[in-house]
Amino acid sequence: MADHGHGHGHDQGHGHGHGVSPTADRRLLTAALLLIVTFMAVEVAIGVIADSLALISDAGHMLTDAIAIVLALVAMRIAARPPQGGFTYGLKRAEIISAQLNGITLLLLSAYFVYEAAHRLVTPPEVEGVYVVVTGLAGIAVNIAATWLLARADRGSLNVEGAFQHILNDLYAFIATTIAGLVIWLTGWGRADAVAALVVAALMLKAGWRLVRASARVFMEAAPAGINPAEIGRRTAALDAVVEVHDLHVWEVTSGYPALSAHILVAPGADCHAVRLAAERLVHEEYGIRHTTLQVDHASPDVLTIGRTEQRHANHCE
Repeated sequence: MADHGHGHGHDQGHGHGHGVSPTADRRLLTAALLLIVTFMAVEVAIGVIADSLALISDAGHMLTDAIAIVLALVAMRIAARPPQGGFTYGLKRAEIISAQLNGITLLLLSAYFVYEAAHRLVTPPEVEGVYVVVTGLAGIAVNIAATWLLARADRGSLNVEGAFQHILNDLYAFIATTIAGLVIWLTGWGRADAVAALVVAALMLKAGWRLVRASARVFMEAAPAGINPAEIGRRTAALDAVVEVHDLHVWEVTSGYPALSAHILVAPGADCHAVRLAAERLVHEEYGIRHTTLQVDHASPDVLTIGRTEQRHANHCE
């Protein structure tokens, strides 16, 4: 007898567990985008006038911030489309593609700024420190506002987290730029501009690598971070009447949307439906997995014999 249980967790909000709706996320990201684009245009002009790599690198980073937010907004729209045709999960992984693009962009920018900073350490240009300080302070204020907006959105989504990391790193960049501007203004040491750019590059490298790694786990259908499939298998196999658990798979459709499938064998005469419900309750309550596909069958006598002779009174899970 086979009992196919499908526990579809569509009520979990796909990453909106803390009560922020997708519509609210879009509004917050749009407001942050307007702030970023407006200030970026001003910063490019001042960076050229002051001949400051730190300011221009900040402006370049702000451009990627704007692109990151636009990608996040587009991905949200695409991911919200219902399943159709061959896309049985819909297009939810569009958000993961957006997160990975954001991460790769941060890595490429960090490499470029390291190259430029190294060149300026050797031959430092004349930098107008006062312009850098004033623009840096304004940038800190703008990025604090943008960071606050995105911090209120659902950061459980890798898509939103990607945009947030861009903005947060830009805030750090403006702090470093302002300090460099003060040093140049007060001491005349022009290499401080390049040092600030290196600090920004290091922060971008760290954030970019984290985003690329997290999104790659989703693409490779690895188990969500913090979830141990072997442990789930052992605990499921320990349920009453369960003889064996195999073909157990745990993956993420998108961030905040874990899924699980497994084949469970139960003792002859056991209630397959009750076992399925117990297994669904276990993975939901203990691991937060609501989307499950479980096939429950009665075990054949040869499976019972193997279980008794090889693993008497032990949990069996392949």
